Amino acid sequence: MTLPTTRVSFPGGAVTGESTVLAGHPLGDGRYGVVTADTPFHPLDHTWPDQPADTGTLTAGGVALAVVDCLTAAVDQQGGELLVGADIPVRRGDEAWSWLVLHVLAEEPAEPLVGRTVTLAVDAERRTALSAAHTGCHLLALALNAALADRWRKDPGRADAFGNPDFDSLAMASSVMDTEASTDVYRLGKSLRKKGFTTEAADELPALAEALPAITADVNERLAAWVAADAPVRVEVPSPELTARRRWRCELPVGPADIACGGTHLHRLGQLSALETELTLSADGAELTAVTRPKRV
Repeated sequence: MTLPTTRVSFPGGAVTGESTVLAGHPLGDGRYGVVTADTPFHPLDHTWPDQPADTGTLTAGGVALAVVDCLTAAVDQQGGELLVGADIPVRRGDEAWSWLVLHVLAEEPAEPLVGRTVTLAVDAERRTALSAAHTGCHLLALALNAALADRWRKDPGRADAFGNPDFDSLAMASSVMDTEASTDVYRLGKSLRKKGFTTEAADELPALAEALPAITADVNERLAAWVAADAPVRVEVPSPELTARRRWRCELPVGPADIACGGTHLHRLGQLSALETELTLSADGAELTAVTRPKRV
């Protein structure tokens, strides 16, 4: 099997489109995967599954079929079996492979779809909720980096768009969005301490546990100011392929922010009425968790 890499329109916010079905793929659990040349659907990234997949419908010949999941698949360009998710043996974007969006149906269609033109429609309300959570996640990263900047004893060698030590990137253990919030877990272990981050009291700096309420207030003050500024948001797209290296950009009052990102986002921060985070430290002090909840207008 040889297929071209799927062209995607979700980075620009598209939720509908038409395309030709290129392949079908039984998934072994009764479900059935459909590959189209183009799609507005955002699939779950098998290497960094932070934003959940879009759901919606695929309509062929007037019959609407529910898309219950959307996965990343790949196939060797020299010909081979279509592989899904964790079964893919190479790194995402390997140029010897085609990278595919697999629309998952609850069951195999009664009529063959390959070669037919279908209409694809994403659940727009769910997409917007996930986009709000993803935008909030990036803003939290920048605000948290700024609030923790004085806890670095030395330059860790990586800075964010505003020149602050990039705690979010250096300490990140996991990041997951849902329709209500983003949840980011940071590991405060030996590796981070070697890079210069301190959780202990030093000079006039209180221990992280003691300082956490003030840090939370600092972060939320920044988030509130950024939302109030109604800053524009966009995803820069060098090409339409699923594997293109896209970047999230936001024109914040403190300057333009820039973060590598493969997900979907709001168009303006004015689409939010509020954005707040809750920071908690594990009992052993080894993990910091941020739950960031956007409220939409």
